Amino acid sequence: MKLKIIITGQKVHDVGYRVFLLKNAMNLAIPGLSVYNWKEERQQQVIALIEGDEARIAAFKQVVTGEMPELAEVSKVDFEPYDDDVGRTSEMAMLCSFVQLDKAIPLLLRMEETQSETLEEIRGLRGDIVGSREWQIRVECDIKVIKSKLGIR
Repeated sequence: MKLKIIITGQKVHDVGYRVFLLKNAMNLAIPGLSVYNWKEERQQQVIALIEGDEARIAAFKQVVTGEMPELAEVSKVDFEPYDDDVGRTSEMAMLCSFVQLDKAIPLLLRMEETQSETLEEIRGLRGDIVGSREWQIRVECDIKVIKSKLGIR
């Protein structure tokens, strides 16, 4: 059995929908899954093509209508019969891994850059702290001298 699932909403891209669908397809041992983002009439869509036995597809439909990624904003979920090719779920898993790495690498590089900047700021603060401590010691010495001249203990 094959099925086309169209998930439409204001925010269904960049919220982890493809990974969410992949995880659930793998949990249900669905052998065929292809998922891609689409845009139709100013609405974001996630299109899922699935292939498997009737019971697994029915279970997958329940998941899709009953759950969604936390940040998703879904307005409707449509199901249509589908007769064309559906990729293997394992291929979708590999693609999702590469897509996630492609998103993560620039973030990690920016984090590394920010960390370097933060370390430089910390080094500067250490110098300020040492300078403040030296100033405090000088003030304490000055106070001792003044007290001694005034005969105060």
